[in-house]
Amino acid sequence: MALSTKIIKKRVRSIGNTKKITKALEMVSAVKMRKAVAAVLASRDYSGAAWNLVLSLAKKANAADHPLLTQRAEIKKIGFVLISSNRGLCGGFNSQIISQAISYAKNQPGEAEWIAIGKKGAEFLARSGEKLVAEFDKPDLIAGLTDILPIAKMLIKDYVNGNYDKIILAYTDFYSAMTQKPKIKQLLPFEPVKDADLGSVGSPATEKTQTTFEDFEYLFEPTKTEILNLFLPRLIEIQLYQAMLESAASEHSARMLAMKNASSAAADMIDSLTLAFNQARQASITREIAEITGSKAALE
Repeated sequence: MALSTKIIKKRVRSIGNTKKITKALEMVSAVKMRKAVAAVLASRDYSGAAWNLVLSLAKKANAADHPLLTQRAEIKKIGFVLISSNRGLCGGFNSQIISQAISYAKNQPGEAEWIAIGKKGAEFLARSGEKLVAEFDKPDLIAGLTDILPIAKMLIKDYVNGNYDKIILAYTDFYSAMTQKPKIKQLLPFEPVKDADLGSVGSPATEKTQTTFEDFEYLFEPTKTEILNLFLPRLIEIQLYQAMLESAASEHSARMLAMKNASSAAADMIDSLTLAFNQARQASITREIAEITGSKAALE
């Protein structure tokens, strides 16, 4: 029984050390989450309004006006941009978006090529035998558009050159600290496709309010070509930037919740082990008293 109490004490000490680590990770994730959520809320309305504007504009513009408005007659190859995390310990954050993106890709007519933002997504795609053509690290906190410019330029160039007939963006939308939902969005070509048509959930911003521009008449100054050359690539950058912000806020929220649950589970285990330790110690003391009493009775 003495050995049993030593083992229990060792387990309590080990779990206590683990609890300190998970509690520290929870606090760090909470700080990062607050910063990421502030960034998301600051840009979400602008990003949503810009997206609705360009989809409305795509209805009225001609494909010849700009290469990014060109619809391909046949979809042979699709570029999938998958945003995951660099690290684990964030619950089902990565598994949910990866599984939904792969499921969606399998139902598409063209060949899928993957551009991974985040190591976890890249590792899974490589293990699964998917065609991974590019990998980018995902910053913990997005400083600005400079963090996504290389990715945006690569996507625009690949689409204009005909390397891809369609580009799909898969990321996790931030709803609240408790709720994050996978989202699949068609980035190129620009066309008024609803999120539901892509088999994904809608954005928390667009579910509440949507700005419509379909009844507007557009006047381009100085010229339509100059405006579209400036506006359309910029919009791709904004959408990719917003997706990164949403994913970052979702990741830190998921990790904070996962670490909070781990800390609570560790506390429950410590309580159970402490009770088992006290019971074992009490049984040991009772047995020793019985042995002493028995020895005394035998001597008499």
